[in-house]
Amino acid sequence: MKKLLLGLALVGGQLIFAQKITGAKVENSPKKEQQASISKEKVSVYNDNFLKFVEALQASDRTAINGLLSDKVKEIVTDDVLKKVKAGIDPNKKLEILKAGYYKTMDGTNHPSIKYKYAGESSSKEAITAVFEDDGKILGVLPAK
Repeated sequence: MKKLLLGLALVGGQLIFAQKITGAKVENSPKKEQQASISKEKVSVYNDNFLKFVEALQASDRTAINGLLSDKVKEIVTDDVLKKVKAGIDPNKKLEILKAGYYKTMDGTNHPSIKYKYAGESSSKEAITAVFEDDGKILGVLPAK
């Protein structure tokens, strides 16, 4: 019986020491992705589509709005949502491009976006953000209000 316990102790000891990890290093170096800038041609296309969207929104032209929206969001966009977006954009003020870049959505993909400010305003407190698909269709609009 003593030999059996001694044998089990030796095998158990080897198993315990075999699980020991030595010299492991954990390096936590976060990778920063360098976003490519959006070309001026693409920004021009996106800007034209957004301005057409704002005009159609002010005129309450649902068919024109649906033509500018992405297929992914057409089903979710209701008249109530369009009213809220319309209320958040002042039609009497001219919009200027503040910044063009990328917007990361909840699923982790980056989409081109343009931030607009009202002409003559120095601060970007009332910035409007428009998010697009690569083909120029509008995925979303985050109004200022």
